[in-house]
Amino acid sequence: MIKSMTGYGRAQQVIDGRDILVEIRSVNHRYYEFSSRLPRAYGYLDEKLKSFLQGKINRGKVEVSVTINNTEGKDALIQVNTSMVKGYLDALHQANEKFGLRDDLSLSTLIRLPDTFNVQKAVDDEEEIWECVSAVAEKAAENFVAMRISEGERLKTDVKLHSNDILDMVSMVEKLSPKTVENYRNRLYQKLKEILESAEIDQQRIVTEAAIFADKVAVDEETVRLKSHISQLDELLESDGAIGRKLDFIVQEMNREVNTIGSKAQDIEITKLVVEMKSEIEKIREQIQNIE
Repeated sequence: MIKSMTGYGRAQQVIDGRDILVEIRSVNHRYYEFSSRLPRAYGYLDEKLKSFLQGKINRGKVEVSVTINNTEGKDALIQVNTSMVKGYLDALHQANEKFGLRDDLSLSTLIRLPDTFNVQKAVDDEEEIWECVSAVAEKAAENFVAMRISEGERLKTDVKLHSNDILDMVSMVEKLSPKTVENYRNRLYQKLKEILESAEIDQQRIVTEAAIFADKVAVDEETVRLKSHISQLDELLESDGAIGRKLDFIVQEMNREVNTIGSKAQDIEITKLVVEMKSEIEKIREQIQNIE
């Protein structure tokens, strides 16, 4: 199955007291390009996420956003600054004895004093964090890939629609091509008849000129190759893996064959068909730019 390079996947889960949200989005790009938006404290996850997704994505400009919120207060360790509190108490008792103040010291009063607590950020276990984040990233990636596949199927349907239209027009070119030679031979005969008037016309000469003209305007080889390219295109659309670059090459070859048919065309109807085929090829090219 084919995949689009455009996709979005999201997953959120609370694991071990951490509320983890992972979002993955991508747009088309020639290669695999990765970027991430992570909390500053979790920058070490960047390379891990890049390697994790590289096994699931072949092409595309991918951005991953991760947010981590601790729901159980595990992100900080709070301790009483005993030396500071003792210093406050000693100073307050001395002031009480010296000035005869009312002793109404309480815990609520004490905690309002600066630096009575030391707040230290808890040290994270990087492997534990990655285990949690990777579990959520796996679900986000599943949603992301599912969207890419769904979009890829729509692209496949559209491309096949245009390729079938081109096949129909190729068949019309094949029918018109022999008539072009016949029309040329009739015009040549009429022209010689007008010029020579009553003189006898060399039929062999007309046949020879018509054969030379037929060789110049023959598009049999081009139509055969064009149909072969379309067949290859259809086969690739049914295959798995990254096929975007192969499709791009085939479309280039299709365009080259149509251009050759156009340069040989001596019939207005064939010229019109060439214009239509080039339009359909351009529509296919636009779509495959977004196929992985």
